[in-house]
Amino acid sequence: MAYLSMGESHRRITDYLNRFADAINYQDGDSLARLFSISSDTPSLLSLADALNVFQDANRLIKQSEKFSQYGEVVAPFFRSLQSYRLGNLVDAYGAFEKASNAFIQEFRNWESGWALEALYVIAYEIRVLAERADRELASNGKSPEKLKGAGSFLMKVFGVLAGKGPKRVGALYVTCQLFKIYFKLGTVHLCRSVIRSIETARIFDFEEFPTRDKVTYMYYTGRLEVLNENFPAADQKLSYALTHCSLNKEANIRFGLLHLLLCYESNDILALQASTVCWLSVLYLVIVVPLIIFLISFCVRVRMILKYLIPVKLSIGILPKKQLIENYNLVEVQLLSRSITWFTSPFLDT
Repeated sequence: MAYLSMGESHRRITDYLNRFADAINYQDGDSLARLFSISSDTPSLLSLADALNVFQDANRLIKQSEKFSQYGEVVAPFFRSLQSYRLGNLVDAYGAFEKASNAFIQEFRNWESGWALEALYVIAYEIRVLAERADRELASNGKSPEKLKGAGSFLMKVFGVLAGKGPKRVGALYVTCQLFKIYFKLGTVHLCRSVIRSIETARIFDFEEFPTRDKVTYMYYTGRLEVLNENFPAADQKLSYALTHCSLNKEANIRFGLLHLLLCYESNDILALQASTVCWLSVLYLVIVVPLIIFLISFCVRVRMILKYLIPVKLSIGILPKKQLIENYNLVEVQLLSRSITWFTSPFLDT
């Protein structure tokens, strides 16, 4: 880390506090969400962590300003979490982040609208990720991993906050999906039942009003549960829903369009452009193409995860996958199984 002066550290911390307070005052959920994204390793949060390790009296900055002090119970433990995370102390980072999250939930309860849902999503995600990493640290030190279980308890509390009438209820499915990931990780999938019952039977929820992203994840995990219960028709329905709705989103379509525009330039046209324009095109190429490749890889991974469970379900009810589908997603193990089934059943099918 390059030398960081006390004055620069003070400026970075104050800048974060101002952005935090402004995000709440102006109900800017997206900006607030970015301020909690501790595991994203964004340059702004990493630089803030470095500043906190130089300027050791951030609590005084929070307390001495009325603008900041009202959010002190959220920000102060978040600062400790960020410091610990930067230093690699993941157990301490999780503990402080959980404290900050509990304080945030208390604030969230008092806000009538759902403007801060994006921030809540980030907190739900971060607490699960930090808990997993903290448990790995505990296990490596010969201690009992217990943080992920604690994260599950916290998210159940969050679910309770969202499970009511009003605009906040659309966030319940995202939290449910984070709970599913925890329960599957811990091998306690039986705990999914109570949450599923709340989502599917409570009159306050309309499944179609939830975001598509969350519905796909929900159907994926409930489909896997049906596989475990050997209820293959239901598993087929849920996993097929997840696959059908796991499509390229609007952002990808925009990137495809912009990429097409770039590729429409003939090489001679590009050579004729001024140097500044060529430079601009190079930057645009990096902004569009690189994220597009990353997105497509992520998309293929998600589809492959669904197919990993959907294809065996289809096989169990007598439906063989198409060869092109297997080849597109490199499902080698399924290809071998499908060939074996075809070879075994072909004599009977011919008669």
